[in-house]
Amino acid sequence: MLAILTSHPIQYQAPLWRALAEAGVKFEVWFLTPHAVEASFDREFGRSFAWDVDLLEGYPHRFLPIGEGWSMNEFNGVRLTARWRDEFAARGVTHLWVEGWRFREFWNAVRAAHAGGLQVWLRGENNDLVPRGGVRDLARRLALRWLFARIDRFLCIGTSNRRFYQALGVPEAKLASAPYGVDNERFARAAAELQPRRAELRARWNIASAAFVLLFCGKLIAKKRPLDLVAAAQLAAADTARPLHLLFAGDGEFADAVRAALVERRVTGTVIGFLNQSEVPAAYAAADCLVLPSEAWETWGLVVNEALASGLDVLVSDRCGCAEDLARPLGPDHVFPGGDTLALAHAIVRCEHQPSAIATRRAIVSAHAPQRTVETVRALLSRA
Repeated sequence: MLAILTSHPIQYQAPLWRALAEAGVKFEVWFLTPHAVEASFDREFGRSFAWDVDLLEGYPHRFLPIGEGWSMNEFNGVRLTARWRDEFAARGVTHLWVEGWRFREFWNAVRAAHAGGLQVWLRGENNDLVPRGGVRDLARRLALRWLFARIDRFLCIGTSNRRFYQALGVPEAKLASAPYGVDNERFARAAAELQPRRAELRARWNIASAAFVLLFCGKLIAKKRPLDLVAAAQLAAADTARPLHLLFAGDGEFADAVRAALVERRVTGTVIGFLNQSEVPAAYAAADCLVLPSEAWETWGLVVNEALASGLDVLVSDRCGCAEDLARPLGPDHVFPGGDTLALAHAIVRCEHQPSAIATRRAIVSAHAPQRTVETVRALLSRA
């Protein structure tokens, strides 16, 4: 059996687990914590919440026995109260798939699985876009080389993720394609259902019917650079045919700064705050284009997947892990240098004047459907 070890039920992962179950793969998802299905505090959102969609239905899963007082914010924040080798033996595990390496227990699981002769797979989000150097980075790389030496297959979510592994000496034979994706069908279906209510949704958020709406969807925190969008919109406004409206769907420590910047720069916009999973499609339905201006430590940017699946155009910073795979195929204007607000302003103007081809967006969405990873998993298991 394939055991998939992950931190907690995650809205982006659940569609893949369901797709694996529908394909008849024999597996079980193992969660370390109940974060996000039980209300708990998220430091970056600055609030406690639980997602309002079912993240556990449709696939086999279990919650592992862990110690009390666990924390999602620390490397040593979760402690298993059983032995990994006993967990593997009790469930007849032959393959272990680990989602990243953020907790010490992930490393412990890899070590125990490797020592027990299990096939070990790894799917992480890291990319090669983050500036490197210094003693701390050297120590991190040495630790990852130790971990990677115990991995049999690396499930690559995209181009920059693949290069990250290659830079650390992982041979090509160990790399397998597992494109990052979301529940494309759910977002496409929601977009179709909400389209007739587009005018109503815009009116709810004080958006003019003729406006070109640029959506920022995510945490309002430093690494996401939400203020760059405000600055760029001010520069672009004089050259767009339609009036611009910025829609910020999210919360975080920069929320007040965004509101202040909108007023100071005289940019029309609305900060609607945190939206739960069932509410997010409404923001996509009201918008024309998603903008993701993040820094290099934006490992991917799954909101871009969601936006494309919802039919939107996208503009993405070249510091985001998804830029090469999701935005650049739309055309060179859809990827801009991160932190360059003038370049983003030019990209906004060009996107408003000449949107990307809908057929190209659909092709990108199809290439990043959960089924692509299911095909890889089935192929790897068939070789065992």
